[in-house]
Amino acid sequence: MRVEYINPFVETSFRVLQEVLGGAEVKRGDLYLKSTAMPVMGVAALVGLAGDVEGRVLFDMTNETALNIASAMNGEKLPAFDDLAKATISELANLITAQAVTKLHELGFKFDLTPPTLFAGQKMEIAALGGTTDSVEALIVPLITEYGKIEVNVAIRERA
Repeated sequence: MRVEYINPFVETSFRVLQEVLGGAEVKRGDLYLKSTAMPVMGVAALVGLAGDVEGRVLFDMTNETALNIASAMNGEKLPAFDDLAKATISELANLITAQAVTKLHELGFKFDLTPPTLFAGQKMEIAALGGTTDSVEALIVPLITEYGKIEVNVAIRERA
């Protein structure tokens, strides 16, 4: 993966989280690589990318973190991870990816996005891109806030 593809997602995630969480401190953890077929933490918002590259960006968090962030974004304590909370987390993913892709367009890269898809449940796994012979490792960027940790999980490859 080229760093030019990754940085806009990392920078935008950091900035958008600060904005929507009312200026809360956001710290970046150590980056690491992960198989794209690894289990997710409980709530995952997935946005597909197509164009000059193919792949996806996954915003991975625990159910508790998702509820905390949705509550903060709505300005009220949400009692459960209901439809409002799900829509809020999907909108967060949409905000981040749309702004990141805008940055990439300004750099001359062309991408199309799929609308965010939200997965919630235990012991989920997101499958690798393509077949087993051409799977792509994902770069994981943990972002830690007072509301919990979100892992920005980016798996992108240039089109063959």
